[in-house]
Amino acid sequence: MYLISACLLGENCKYSGGNNLSDCVKSFAEKHSFMPVCPEVAGGLSVPRHPCEIREDAAGGNTAVVNDIGEDVTAAFESGAEETLRAAQKEARARGEIIEGAILKKNSPSCGSGSIYDGTFSHTLICGDGIFVRRLREIGIPVWNEERKDLL
Repeated sequence: MYLISACLLGENCKYSGGNNLSDCVKSFAEKHSFMPVCPEVAGGLSVPRHPCEIREDAAGGNTAVVNDIGEDVTAAFESGAEETLRAAQKEARARGEIIEGAILKKNSPSCGSGSIYDGTFSHTLICGDGIFVRRLREIGIPVWNEERKDLL
């Protein structure tokens, strides 16, 4: 079973209220067992919601997720990541499957893998992973984004 960002499948759960429909990802989903996920919604964030980015404190190693009006929404992102992982593990067990990997939205503060926005809301990308991706990597689940055409 694969975990796939619900926004990539056309679900209107993006921060702006829209989606990030990807025909390649949708085609992949038609051929594989999958579960749509949105850790931000699972964490109780609304649709639409203020854009969020991760701020890293290089000195202390702390991570905070903040929105564009300065609110710290880290707890919602962390609880959403945990809730989504628990639900996915439960679903995989119910299906008698394993979680083979995840195809998640690039650059997202939850789902970004390899690059995320830097927390300045200046459209600056830095190397890093979103909160949900970090959790998946901790337990060895491979993560890709919608640009991995070789996978899709």
